[in-house]
Amino acid sequence: MTTIREKLVLVGNGMAGIGTIEQILKLGGAYDITVFGSEPHPNYNRIMLSYVLEGSKTLNDIILNDWNWYEDNNITLHTGTMVTRIDEGSKQVVTDSGMLVPYDKVIIATGSNSFILPVPGSDKEGVVGFRDISDCDAMLAAAKQYNKAAVIGGGLLGLEAAKGLVNLGMDVTVVHLMEDLMERQLDRNASSMLQAELERQGVKFSMGKQTVELSGEQRVSGLCFSDGSTLAADFVVMAVGIKPNVTLAKDSGISVNRGIVVDDYLQTSMQNIYSIGECAEHRGMCYGLVAPLFEQGMVLAKHLCGSDTKPYEGSIVSTKLKISGVDVFSAGEFLDSPEHTVISSKDEWKRTYKKILLKNNVIVGAVLFGDVTESANLQKLVKQGAVMTDEIYTEVMGTGCCGGGAKKSTSVEAMADEEIVCGCNGVTKKAIVDAVTEHGFTTVDEIKACTGATRSCGGCKPVVEQILQFVLGDSFQQAAKQGICGCTTLSRDEIVAEITAKGLKTTKEVMNVLGWKQEEGCSKCRPAINYYLGMMNPDTYQDEKESRFVNERMGANIQKDGTYTVIPRMYGGVTTPEDLKKIADVSLKYDVKVVKVTGGQRLDLIGVKKEDLPKVWEELDMPSGYGYAKSLRTVKTCVGSQFCRFGTQDSLGMGALIERKYERLDFPAKFKIAVNGCPRNCAESCTKDIGIVGNDGGWEVFIGGNGGIKPRIADSFCKIKTDEELIEVCSAVMQYYRETGNYLERTSEWVERMGLERIQMVILNNEDNRKELAARIDFALTQVTDPWKKMLNDSSTRAALFEETRV
Repeated sequence: MTTIREKLVLVGNGMAGIGTIEQILKLGGAYDITVFGSEPHPNYNRIMLSYVLEGSKTLNDIILNDWNWYEDNNITLHTGTMVTRIDEGSKQVVTDSGMLVPYDKVIIATGSNSFILPVPGSDKEGVVGFRDISDCDAMLAAAKQYNKAAVIGGGLLGLEAAKGLVNLGMDVTVVHLMEDLMERQLDRNASSMLQAELERQGVKFSMGKQTVELSGEQRVSGLCFSDGSTLAADFVVMAVGIKPNVTLAKDSGISVNRGIVVDDYLQTSMQNIYSIGECAEHRGMCYGLVAPLFEQGMVLAKHLCGSDTKPYEGSIVSTKLKISGVDVFSAGEFLDSPEHTVISSKDEWKRTYKKILLKNNVIVGAVLFGDVTESANLQKLVKQGAVMTDEIYTEVMGTGCCGGGAKKSTSVEAMADEEIVCGCNGVTKKAIVDAVTEHGFTTVDEIKACTGATRSCGGCKPVVEQILQFVLGDSFQQAAKQGICGCTTLSRDEIVAEITAKGLKTTKEVMNVLGWKQEEGCSKCRPAINYYLGMMNPDTYQDEKESRFVNERMGANIQKDGTYTVIPRMYGGVTTPEDLKKIADVSLKYDVKVVKVTGGQRLDLIGVKKEDLPKVWEELDMPSGYGYAKSLRTVKTCVGSQFCRFGTQDSLGMGALIERKYERLDFPAKFKIAVNGCPRNCAESCTKDIGIVGNDGGWEVFIGGNGGIKPRIADSFCKIKTDEELIEVCSAVMQYYRETGNYLERTSEWVERMGLERIQMVILNNEDNRKELAARIDFALTQVTDPWKKMLNDSSTRAALFEETRV
């Protein structure tokens, strides 16, 4: 009998909404789930935008749920799509493209928008907010063109934006209406210490200034203040606050004040329509911090799944932040008045500050600067309304004579089971203890994978470690061994050895026999094991497509708007007029928006619809260029001795030969080669996994180059006289990398880890070994087939991947 599942529509693909969906999935909620997101990305960690801005992380680094997660959980995701109305009569949501999606229940989690000061000139070019990835992109672009920036707003977001722009080389002034930074979280002492620290890091401040106008023609050129003074700036970030995004609710006839009005079960005024997060207003409060949003999500998830739950009664807000490397914390009341008893200590040498406020001897608030190790404890004491005692005083002010370690254990031991450890994801102490005692997890990464604790800002990591230490006791250090992911403590080498010793044949078998802690593995270990099995048994292993990343499953790279790119193979970067005409005809027929010349000397057809992919491959009738795979991507060449007057070797011919020989074979990571006809190095061999440079006497081989996020100049590996020797050495290097590289490890990291001398010794100093490696890669190459042609001949897979509507 088929069970009819209710249709749940989530409007908003951010942390609050997806956090609720995660809880619903954990509770076994039986819904057909559809998610709409206005941005073109999967769910990412908005808290970490400042890291993207400063350049220490990329968008991919802050993705919380990748495209696979939606697919794995049968969630239909529409990115870049706005829901404009909820039609209660027909029980459908309506999108800006006219799509109608039926619902039984809807969660509105549309978040908030930047508040833009309503002053003349605020709509000029060069004025942005700071809420999402597109704002980060605007700031990164501005930093390349302009020098002077102003950030209006001295709160958390403003300070993070300012520090990010300083790191990008801009001259930045923070303009703040008040005399103190972060005046809603910090008292004057902590605020002045924070300002002094940021000034040391290069941020300028203009305090007590009210902006009344932004000057300039089409583009902003400065700020005018109410006292008549001005500030020059050719880029302005508005970080003066947020306003709940209530447009959808308002247009659908749902009650709205400042936010969308909800009751204690997050129900709006419209039946079966719920709202959570920054857009919701509960008991007159709109929350802008992450922890309350997850608390709301937990209540709503239980309510929607029919589980017992207490109503949501509001959140006690605490703030623990790291601003430009400085830790600050505040909870409860933080400004002292005559009714407070104040306990404080300030160390100007160590730049730390601690203040605890008592009211009638009850702990009602705390502020920490520089050292926040007592933040979790103080947050608990404020939340409990604990009475100050000598014991607590000694504990939190650090004046006792006992060792710190014993104190921490006692503190963790005293935590109540239901106490929230990870405020970002609503993870309790009990959830972490259960993960240790019931599942045998022993590392922070495992706890993170199982419970979500430490997944967002990471501020709770010390407490999670303390709980691990408390539960595991003496075995904590021993248990600190890290595996390839949170599912196992086994390293890559141990897994490969066990596969060989036990004759394991499938990923499921590997996980079962080797005691995986999560039966199905995760998106990190599944592709790795699939690769290791295929590399070790190229003739017998049945590739598990479901264990590959989505791009490899689809044979194309998915783009942020949900379309794909198609890159046909062009051996050595050479094509023909006939192939160019074919590419042009197919591009016109299938409405390809852009044809891009890639850095690897190929053509990239950008904007192919998913359902058109098989027809595009069929009509191109060209080999796949593997632009999506952990495989040989390109062999870049110069024109060499065939055409160039400086060329000493036939780089075009050698490049095409190498590309034809090694295409389609799986590697631990993407692999790029360049072949130059002379030492002028026009094809940039120094930044390729293998770089080949021709000279009068033969070839010189370089390995381990990389031009990506971690640039590395390739190491000179050897000099060779003949083409045959060159192919043998390349084969041996590639196979040795295939057999010893960690999955996703580029050769630049592999060479650093293995050591150049060791690789030379294995390949150059041992001819038998070199020939055996070359023979093994030749055997593996006899097993490969073109994935596009294979897909075209597989009607069932083709229908499942390209003719269903789910993303």
